[in-house]
Amino acid sequence: MTTEQINPSPPGEGKPLPAGLPHVAYVLLWYPLFTQPFIFREVEGLKEHLPLTVYSLYARNLRHCSTEMRAAADSVRTFGIKAAPLFALELLRQLLTHPLRLCRLFRRSMFRRWRSLETFGENLWAFGAGLYLGRRFREDGIDMIHAPWPRGAATAAWVAADIAGVPFSTSARGDNLEPADPDLADKLSAALFVRANNAADQARIEAFDRSQARGKVALVYNSLTLPPPAVDSTASRSGDCTRKTPRLEQGPVRLLALGRFDVTKGFDVLLTACGILRERGLNFSLTLAGGGGKVMGLGHLGAQLVKMRKDLGLEKQVDMPGLISHNELPRILDEHDIFVAPCVVHASGRRDGIPNTVIEALAYALPVISTTVNALPEVVRDHETGLAIPPGDPQALAEAVLRLVGHPEEARRMGRNGALLARDMFDPHTNNLRLAELFISWYAHWKKTCAA
Repeated sequence: MTTEQINPSPPGEGKPLPAGLPHVAYVLLWYPLFTQPFIFREVEGLKEHLPLTVYSLYARNLRHCSTEMRAAADSVRTFGIKAAPLFALELLRQLLTHPLRLCRLFRRSMFRRWRSLETFGENLWAFGAGLYLGRRFREDGIDMIHAPWPRGAATAAWVAADIAGVPFSTSARGDNLEPADPDLADKLSAALFVRANNAADQARIEAFDRSQARGKVALVYNSLTLPPPAVDSTASRSGDCTRKTPRLEQGPVRLLALGRFDVTKGFDVLLTACGILRERGLNFSLTLAGGGGKVMGLGHLGAQLVKMRKDLGLEKQVDMPGLISHNELPRILDEHDIFVAPCVVHASGRRDGIPNTVIEALAYALPVISTTVNALPEVVRDHETGLAIPPGDPQALAEAVLRLVGHPEEARRMGRNGALLARDMFDPHTNNLRLAELFISWYAHWKKTCAA
């Protein structure tokens, strides 16, 4: 099977899939998950090109999921605590039939210096799931396994791959690389290939540890997850199909920031910058939407940010509406003028790649103010699609807002440029086709060189 034989049709227009394509298992902790719309778009897009089945290690969680996500949930093989007896039975089966292999896999998977009990527990559950899935994958006719995250999901994928006798691949991004789990280097070495979703993280993966992944790291950007914005009736006919452009002259200037209330987002820097803007006399409002709490990795800075807003006297200017459903995101983007992503590098080394919210804001023609952290300069190109500032600098952030407010035509030009960049770099059909080609070509390589 060659890459030319896969279905090239856009989603919704596909022909039946041809025979001979590898059946791919996607292994995740949760699917679908409202904080990962890019994973949802990736999975559903790949189904247009490859036979693909999703296996979710944890129980179903549809909180804040979009209507489309909820509709797709029924096709997922979901486990969770109800699967514990199945996992225990499989552990016993493996102990009786393949005790040496079981000991080897357990030692490889669990004898690590885990950073927390939570991480240890995630990987222990994933180990049990991997034992069960190894046999299940043979029954389901799975040819290769992919874990979009290199932590617990990749632990399950690696164990299952050994038992089923098939290859596995994984992805790594942003804060997966620093601080890294103690088994990351071994996973990168064992994986058939590693997918990166930005060039900065591609370089970081290739240089990680002893460069075990060099030569097998493939770059495929994420895809846009929202429907295209409404066309601006004032736009030119030269390919500019952006939404209504920012209304900076009409005030108050409407700033928007979205994301987990996490240490990498720099929202404390943003609130400090808002205090500076108020002192400078700018008429503005900020919608700071997102969530806190440790559940599902949402971050834990919610209470701190609420207190900071009060201490700075910004309760009238800053609205914190909480988590935003993906269904609401187009309206939210369309109601604002400038998007702000003041990302920082945490003392631990944690950092973002390209936040999906930045991609969507660009696609909706919002000029973006962001920092030079990691992969952000790949999309927030200074004075082209937005303004890039040093991380952790509230004064520079305030000056960037004032710059866009004082030069509305320049801001609109950046917004138009950003929309064109986003629709080219993050085109769903193009990127899903590239990803499908990766699975096909690497699986063919494995069959030729390793399967025998």
